[in-house]
Amino acid sequence: MSYQPVSFHPAPVTAAAAPAADTWPVDAVLALFELPFNELLYRAQQVHREHFDPAEVELATLLSIKTGGCPEDCGYCPQAARYDTGVTAQKILPLDTVLQAAREAKSHGATRFCMGAAWRSPKDHDLEQVEQMVREVKALGLETCATLGMLGEGQAQRLKQAGLDYYNHNLDTAPEFYENIITTRDYQQRLNTLGQVRGAGIKVCCGGIVGMGESRLQRAGLIAQLANMDPYPESVPVNHLVQVEGTPLHGIDPLDPLEFGRTIAVARITMPKARVRLSAGRRQMGEAVQAMCFMAGANSIFYGDKLLTTGNPEVEQDQALLAKLGMRARSGAVDARCEVSS
Repeated sequence: MSYQPVSFHPAPVTAAAAPAADTWPVDAVLALFELPFNELLYRAQQVHREHFDPAEVELATLLSIKTGGCPEDCGYCPQAARYDTGVTAQKILPLDTVLQAAREAKSHGATRFCMGAAWRSPKDHDLEQVEQMVREVKALGLETCATLGMLGEGQAQRLKQAGLDYYNHNLDTAPEFYENIITTRDYQQRLNTLGQVRGAGIKVCCGGIVGMGESRLQRAGLIAQLANMDPYPESVPVNHLVQVEGTPLHGIDPLDPLEFGRTIAVARITMPKARVRLSAGRRQMGEAVQAMCFMAGANSIFYGDKLLTTGNPEVEQDQALLAKLGMRARSGAVDARCEVSS
């Protein structure tokens, strides 16, 4: 079966917009996946050292500012209202609660603070509250990121004006596997939101989830989609599926840890200047697999005891692991080498 990547169109999205060139055809990405493991890690480490300090890792903290009750049907997500996962719908957090969490994150060494809300897309009155959060978190000296679902006309510009640095909107998986995971929105809608974000001048945080039953070819397809964006995302979170009872993906065969390491390495090679983040699933990995992923080119982690609704290694455990590996947290200063250019 031939595989054709879906085109990414920078905002504004129009039918006549020209797609970005396929710098990384899927077969070339697949060829990387199929290299001998040591050769793949060697190449990834070479690329990593060209653009980053190999002993440095970015610490980012994620806070769920509005949990549960989402109308989407993402098969991995415990926040979908249609699944019985024990997650109940809650109202948006008060500003003081968010700022307290941001201050605590900064005191533990985080330099980026991401706010996530379980919305299909934010309403204008919701966005007003998020804009205030962005302004005040930014004033604390943290980089700001938000993941709020699909954005409507003008909403990305509003977030930019509030001072938002990054917007997260994951592709999740390859186009050909997408309908196996989500049916309540299509792939192009995700690309359209990313186009709005780029058009507003906000940096893009975009990655996916592996271990959802996809093939290696489909993992290569996801990486190709990301790498062929023009420019590719500044941040690329790679999530290992956390199986939650009550979701459709609970009980599937887990992904082999070495295949996850391959995914990190291929992301590093194809997107050399991006921050490649170990996101969901680190609690299940253990120290050895995380160390392998750092060797493969990961240089960012979500830091704290909880992601949106699933567990994450404790701060003290992360600090101990970095100390064992001789690694250190990135300082708050922006490294000009890490900026993605087209």
